[in-house]
Amino acid sequence: MSHMHTPPLKEVISKMIAEYFCALDGQPAKELYNLVIKEVELGLFKTVLDYTGGNQSKAAEYLGLARGTLRKRLAEYGLE
Repeated sequence: MSHMHTPPLKEVISKMIAEYFCALDGQPAKELYNLVIKEVELGLFKTVLDYTGGNQSKAAEYLGLARGTLRKRLAEYGLE
């Protein structure tokens, strides 16, 4: 089984943000910080929940969050 080199997450995110700027085609970006944090967090939660089979206790453990904090964030995103 071969293991491909996985680029650091910051490189993947930088590439995606550069692509986002290209898609804006010169238009100004608005509230980019909030947009990126929300999108990354949403993707992170969905992926970890899928990986744990929906087990919120295990997902909270993997994320390093209290289960109550995870549940609150999931509710904010409508993922409960």
